[in-house]
Amino acid sequence: MAMFEDSVTRTELKSLGEFKLIDHITEDFTLNNKSSVYGVGDDCAVLSYPDKKVLVSTDLLVEGVHFDMVYTPLMHLGYKAAVVNFSDVYAMNGRPKQITVGIAVSNRFSVEAVKEIYAGIKQACKNYHVDMVGGDTTSSISGLFISITVIGEVDENNIVYRNGAQNNDLICVSGNLGAAYMGMLVLEREKETWKGNPNMQPDLAGNEYVLQRFLRPEARFDIVEILAAKDVIPTSMIDISDGLASELHHICKQSKKGCNIYEDKLPVDPATILAAEDFNINPITAAMNGGEDYELLFTIKQSDYEKIKSIPQISIIGHITDNEGILSLITKDNVTIDIKAQGWDSFTE
Repeated sequence: MAMFEDSVTRTELKSLGEFKLIDHITEDFTLNNKSSVYGVGDDCAVLSYPDKKVLVSTDLLVEGVHFDMVYTPLMHLGYKAAVVNFSDVYAMNGRPKQITVGIAVSNRFSVEAVKEIYAGIKQACKNYHVDMVGGDTTSSISGLFISITVIGEVDENNIVYRNGAQNNDLICVSGNLGAAYMGMLVLEREKETWKGNPNMQPDLAGNEYVLQRFLRPEARFDIVEILAAKDVIPTSMIDISDGLASELHHICKQSKKGCNIYEDKLPVDPATILAAEDFNINPITAAMNGGEDYELLFTIKQSDYEKIKSIPQISIIGHITDNEGILSLITKDNVTIDIKAQGWDSFTE
């Protein structure tokens, strides 16, 4: 499917049929969580969450909208489809425990191709200690669709919503920003070259980091664990899927607040800066509007500053204000710029 991927063998989907296909792609999944009472094999999965609040989120990935089969390895696609759902649970300060997977696939995909997608999902489940407990498969006449529902748990007193930010709270972000967007631009550039010459080999050298961040992102479970160990409960939190600017707008709108963030505090990896220079793009633009970084954006009370100030995975980038609806970026030259939400929007792209 991807321009750098070849298939050695091909088994047609019709040779197995729906139910044998389900058996084939789920046979290696095992249950690891006590809350997973019963998984694949009956009309419903059976889950048990005594003394916990249950978190549920669904993400739908559509070929040609959310991913491009020209350059997306199928195993990476399955891995990413699962991880982006895990990220939503971590953004509520919870822990993902189970997923169900729905997939619609056309006959241009082989059994081996579908198996590859589920191999990626399985690897993600293994890495994050999540159980795949059910789902559905069906045919499609217009490309590949993957819908994943994640179920997680959290103690009632530890749930973090988007609407809890207060005046003077510190705004924090995990990891670094803009890398995934630059990885996508590299792949789109090579795709255009490949369309002109299908025999070409993609020139990806030097861009390994940004490509990994786009094709195979990771959810920041480590940040949730670090904050818990430091006895810090964020006042608000969201994962960065649609770009920092968009996520700041979500938190400020839900909390009825404003914010100031500072250009010189935004964490950008050197590999992202180099890729941005190659495309003649300001790396801050990539950091603010790129999206798909799946880092955590959160606010904390100023009294928690001492607890997190030395954590290398966390950057303090600004603070919340009482100026509702006014979001500002302060540049290195001390110029104030309005922050506009210019990240990903499925219905405007």
